[in-house]
Amino acid sequence: MFYWFLKTIVLGPIVRLVFRPWVEGEEHIPEEGAAIFASNHLSFSDSIFLPLVVPRRMTFLAKSDYFTGRGVKGRLTAAFFKAIGQVPVDRSGGKASNAALNSGLKVLRRGDLLGIYPEGTRSPDGRLYRGRTGVARMALEGKVTVIPVAMIGTDKAQPTGKVIPRIMRVGVRIGKPLDFSRYEGMEDDRFVLRSITDEIMYELMLLSGQEYVDMYATSMKDRLVAAARAKARELQEAAKPGSAAPELEEALDAAEGRARPSVGGSAEAADDDRSGDETSSRSADDGDDGDAPVVAAS
Repeated sequence: MFYWFLKTIVLGPIVRLVFRPWVEGEEHIPEEGAAIFASNHLSFSDSIFLPLVVPRRMTFLAKSDYFTGRGVKGRLTAAFFKAIGQVPVDRSGGKASNAALNSGLKVLRRGDLLGIYPEGTRSPDGRLYRGRTGVARMALEGKVTVIPVAMIGTDKAQPTGKVIPRIMRVGVRIGKPLDFSRYEGMEDDRFVLRSITDEIMYELMLLSGQEYVDMYATSMKDRLVAAARAKARELQEAAKPGSAAPELEEALDAAEGRARPSVGGSAEAADDDRSGDETSSRSADDGDDGDAPVVAAS
């Protein structure tokens, strides 16, 4: 009841009036029954705009940090996520990944809509990154279709680190449902899971127009942070004792995840969902890349 009130009476009208989000492909939203909405992930606000433009209730699996924060900000954040019906998950990998999978399946078995970010975290530079196979496993075990969704312009409306969004139009492009019933009973085959996930990411690339990068977003974030730290060390060594050049401060900010790289996006590392060594090579063991596949607002 509170979810309906918040979406229909409070947030919905305000967001539609201020941001005037446009939507394409509304006819692909199922009127009933469970389905997975697999979206690209550009901004914290993705988890706000997407559920608001979908008439039915949608549940995202949000990282548990948002429910355990301290202070006024932490309590308000936890209250907000609980109010909109989001489910906390632990992203640390291993057993926690299975718990996240089970949480998602519970939502689907209720006949509800589940929102998932296959990339596992926000794009660090606006490009589309390799998907994690948790979305494929959920689709097969839940016996549901996957609806690809592209968020457009949310990274410009609310870049990483920006609390108050910039007032501008954002878009949501909804693709045709993807049916993977032909793979029924093969949810333990890592090659099948990778094939399904790659098909989903291909559809997201077509819908969003983003450049695709065949590596995990968390790996790119690690590279950006490592480069920023190296630059910070160089500038520190070159700086005179007791002085801090603007370039040094900027590099240190980037190393701590507070600055955006020159190509756009964020070098933010504070909330990365690290789940072990990752590689851009397709020879990597995809059987383990389902860790933390469905975090929201990461």
